[in-house]
Amino acid sequence: MKIAFQMDPIGPINIKADSTFRIAEEAQARGHELFYYTPDKLSYQEGRVMARGQSLTVQRVEGNHAILGPEQEVDLSDFDVVWLRQDPPFDMFYITTTHLLDRIHPKTLVVNDPFWVRNFPEKLLVLNFPQLTPPTTIARDLAAIRAFKDKHGDVILKPLYGNGGAGVFRLVEDDRNLSSLHELFTGFSREPLIVQKYLPAVAKGDKRVILVDGEAVGAINRVPAAGETRSNMHVGGRPEKVALTERDLEICAAIGPVLREKGQIFVGIDVIGDYLTEINVTSPTGIQELERFDGVNIAEKIWQAIEAKRA
Repeated sequence: MKIAFQMDPIGPINIKADSTFRIAEEAQARGHELFYYTPDKLSYQEGRVMARGQSLTVQRVEGNHAILGPEQEVDLSDFDVVWLRQDPPFDMFYITTTHLLDRIHPKTLVVNDPFWVRNFPEKLLVLNFPQLTPPTTIARDLAAIRAFKDKHGDVILKPLYGNGGAGVFRLVEDDRNLSSLHELFTGFSREPLIVQKYLPAVAKGDKRVILVDGEAVGAINRVPAAGETRSNMHVGGRPEKVALTERDLEICAAIGPVLREKGQIFVGIDVIGDYLTEINVTSPTGIQELERFDGVNIAEKIWQAIEAKRA
């Protein structure tokens, strides 16, 4: 098949951790033809969805992991699969790329389905499953946020459309910084904030569970660094081997059918203790760590699901 990757610049990636690299590597091993472009090179031109990029060959060689061909402009409707893999922020630039890719899907399979990526932001989709999540408020109004904090005491405050642990704050019961943080966030963004009851179980780790076409295939545990509340690997969280628990499987059984129905083939959910906190559909990570810990080929499972849909 002809496969295009819409992703952030490929040069600086960490080939030992990057999930998009692993997906491309497996695609190449399966005989598929790869093409790479960055989101700013996507365009709509008189009825056609085009991208300016380069043919791609990947190899597991530090500093020489991507061999790129000459720049060329292609019609994405000529491809079998397009991967939507740039990282958030989930802003209007990101959302516009989903609108453009909508125009070629499903004739060209876009992974994950861009319509539902747009309508399933990580921190909002969990609201469909209140029985699985910690107490949560989404608001820009300081009075509403303060009332939630007064009720629950120890809370986590973060940007609604952030990623990678950026801008995540823990406010303990007697913390006096809520007004200042609200001022800070609302001063540069019109977006609401999300506030959740703090879960002490995060000290033991924040579990990333990988689902392929709605089925759980494994998990890694991300343990916060000393002195940190955040467990994201972007900010120093340490990945550990971990097994799926009965509660993890219960959560996956509840959300899996929705993900499968909406074309969300590769998804990473975050579980702290017994609670689902995020459903990551934009650009989930964790494949390489899981493969190393469990000795399984997760990228193969992803491509098997895609190939079955294209058969």
